Amino acid sequence: MSVIAWFRQLTSKSSALGHNEAKVMSMKPHQALCCAVLLLTAAVAQSYGPKDGFVPDSMTAVKIAEAVLTPVYGKEKIESERPFKAKLENGVWTVNGTLHCSDGKGGVTTSCVGGTAEVKLSKTDGRILRMIHYK
Repeated sequence: MSVIAWFRQLTSKSSALGHNEAKVMSMKPHQALCCAVLLLTAAVAQSYGPKDGFVPDSMTAVKIAEAVLTPVYGKEKIESERPFKAKLENGVWTVNGTLHCSDGKGGVTTSCVGGTAEVKLSKTDGRILRMIHYK
């Protein structure tokens, strides 16, 4: 049944009722019309999407990755894995941390065994597709 047919059916029922009942029923067509307008507006509305996606570059990808990693793994742990590097492949950003280890001579090296955080996120809409911390 269309909205117009439903609206007509409601208004025809209210005319057959008594004076007080008609006042109560007369609000229903108004409510139905408001609901129809709201539903049509929602159906026609379109979401905004930037042409380069919500995550257009590696700097944005790294900021998002750090923002979602920090509450899970802790600020100190995530900051220790800087700098983060982001690589775009097939519309998905992969952001990885850098592992820092002692070189045994009082310095630090990145050539060591261990794991870092990794986040995969959608370039188009910014969804977090995967988040893991390797060991």
